[in-house]
Amino acid sequence: MRLYHGSKSGISGPIRPMSRDHCDFGRGFYMGTDELQPLTLVCGYDAPHIYTLELDLSGLSVLHLQPNLDWALFVAYNRGKLEGARGSGLYERCAHLADGKDVVAGKIANDRMFIVLDRFFDGFITDCALVECLGALNIGDQYVAKTAVACERVTIVDDRPISASEQEGYAELSEGNRRLGVSLAERICRERRREGRFFDEILEEGI
Repeated sequence: MRLYHGSKSGISGPIRPMSRDHCDFGRGFYMGTDELQPLTLVCGYDAPHIYTLELDLSGLSVLHLQPNLDWALFVAYNRGKLEGARGSGLYERCAHLADGKDVVAGKIANDRMFIVLDRFFDGFITDCALVECLGALNIGDQYVAKTAVACERVTIVDDRPISASEQEGYAELSEGNRRLGVSLAERICRERRREGRFFDEILEEGI
């Protein structure tokens, strides 16, 4: 499987599941199917690199998340947004969803979807609007190696530094994608304003 990874200053040493804790699918080594996504993510740093990778999934335990509310709630848990529901069935389900998995795979919260997710978490759009946005936006998938065993299955095919001129262009692309996400969320929110539940209502139900 051909995937891509963006690094702020380049990979040093062996690949490890050592991202920040509050990433979409928790701590791990993140790879995506869309090369532009990691490029726009790291283009603002001083010495970014884009890596082309190959991932061998044979023999690994993989959690495949569908583009639905469960995906959004798992992202919410990993970003620390479910603390208000701690102890509930909802919280426990999300907390243990990836237990025992080597890899978690699902849609990526790219520049467009990031804005939509924040609007959902902040109570501006419902779960119905969120799921419709997931279907409407052209977003790729991400694969997160959660264990050392999974990281050993990642092979670096190419390592390319990103030039200063490229960085500027990708920064503009990232901002344009964010504006598109805002526009889409506003349109779908108007169309679906009376359908579904808001994030705080889901937390209150806790199931």
